[in-house]
Amino acid sequence: MSVSSESFVSYGKHLIKFRREPRSSKSRRVLIKVTPDGQVVAKVDPDVDDFSVVEAVTRRASWVWKQLEYFKNQASLMIPRKYISGESHYYLGKQYLLKVIQTTDEKQGVKLLRGKLEVKLREKSPEKVKQLLNAWYKNRAKDVLAKRLDVLLDQAIWVKHQPNIRILTMKTQWGSCSPKGNLTLNPSLVRAPRECIDYVILHELCHIAEHNHSERFYRLQNQVMPNWQKYKTLLDEKFGVLDA
Repeated sequence: MSVSSESFVSYGKHLIKFRREPRSSKSRRVLIKVTPDGQVVAKVDPDVDDFSVVEAVTRRASWVWKQLEYFKNQASLMIPRKYISGESHYYLGKQYLLKVIQTTDEKQGVKLLRGKLEVKLREKSPEKVKQLLNAWYKNRAKDVLAKRLDVLLDQAIWVKHQPNIRILTMKTQWGSCSPKGNLTLNPSLVRAPRECIDYVILHELCHIAEHNHSERFYRLQNQVMPNWQKYKTLLDEKFGVLDA
């Protein structure tokens, strides 16, 4: 049987659809990931046979189904943003009221002013407000995330060189670490409290030592941030990346 880009395994009366993707590092272990938008991905070395991939997904079917149901329930609770005055938006874990101001003689942009996120623009358009806000978050993220990385490197004693950092909007990930130790971080992180930001950065720094989710990886993560699960839950449940 050949595992194509779209394959299925059975779980009770349900079918779980998944796709196979190549891993960046050599390992026969199948890494299974469920994304907030309901995709199931099996990351595996190209040399691993298809039967082993299907077998691995089948073994984890109960966990995969629970994750799919969790993300489906979360999505049903999310209220779509309208990007109008009076809405509340987060920055570093605190809520700020959005104030949209139409202006013809002032520069378009976003300012954090007296407990409000003030957006000035030529013509009131929710899509334009969203664009300006996302640009503001991304600009803030470049500064905030770089500073937190500098602070946290003192804890990550296994990191010998300052990692390169890239800020990239992602729908399904808070961060990633390349095999060369370069970090990619989601600008939406600056919506969350500092502790959540620290959790993601430390998680990715741990991948420089252990580029997998092995027992040694979690032992290292527990060592540098014993209460990381608390902030992972807060981050995923309250500041889900799909809300970006």
